[in-house]
This record gives sequence, structure tokens and C-alpha cells, in this order.
Amino acid sequence: MADDGTAAGGEDATLREALAAEHAAVWGYGVVGAALPPDARGPAVDGELAHRDLRDGLAALLEERDADPVPAEAGYELPFPVLSDVDAAALGAVLEEGVSASWVALLGAAEQPAVRQLAVDALGAAEARAVGWRRAAGRTPVTAALPGLPDS
Repeated sequence: MADDGTAAGGEDATLREALAAEHAAVWGYGVVGAALPPDARGPAVDGELAHRDLRDGLAALLEERDADPVPAEAGYELPFPVLSDVDAAALGAVLEEGVSASWVALLGAAEQPAVRQLAVDALGAAEARAVGWRRAAGRTPVTAALPGLPDS
């Protein structure tokens, strides 16, 4: 289904963008987990499962609306090489920051209260995960004043 310019069409397009971000996060968490020692993979597994659930929920929501969900790409370009635990944690933070931006965009496009609530909940959960990854990567500050918005 093409974006028809209506409010629902704009909401659907932004839901597709959030789905694309969730696909990338699921893929990226595979890289994060692979770079961590086995006893430190818990947060990566939890993050991947959370993003799989969001991905699947978004795909189902789009299908219910007769809007075609975007497929996952075969692979994604990493923003930097992941060669250590610190790199893995930094990538975890980048993944969460990326999905946060898509959830903020959905907040701006949401017409339905249920979609708005989905975006708020997902944004809060992404920032909570990002805090842990930023801390593990040694980044400061560990919290974002306005998650999902550009720093400026």
C-alpha cells in the first residue's frame, strides 16, 4: 500500500521507518553479542529479544492496516569496527539511539493514541537499555536529556 498523504498514510510510513530501525537493531545485536564474552552477553540477548518483539509487533500492526511491512536487509553497515567489549557496548548504545530517533519520529506522526503509547513505551525502554550500554562503554553522560533527538 502506498502512502496516500492522509494522516494514516503518514503514520503508516513512519511505522515502516520504525520497523526498518528495529530490523537493524536486531541484526546489530547479533554483532554486539558476538563481541562480548559469554558471561557478559545477557544484556545483548535481552536487547535483541526486546527488538525482535517490537519488530514483530510493528510488522503485525502494518499487516492489520493492509500496509506492507518493510523487509529486513541482508546486512547492515556498522558505524565502526567492533573489536572489543567496549566497542560492543558502544554499538549497543548506537543501536538504541537509532531506534530512539525512529520512535520520536513516530510520536510526531502518530494519530492514534495506541500508536502514540507504543512509541512512548518503546522510546523509554530504548533509553533504559542505552544507559547500560553507555555506562559499559565508558561514555558520559550516561543519560540523554531528550532521547531520540539530535544533540544541539
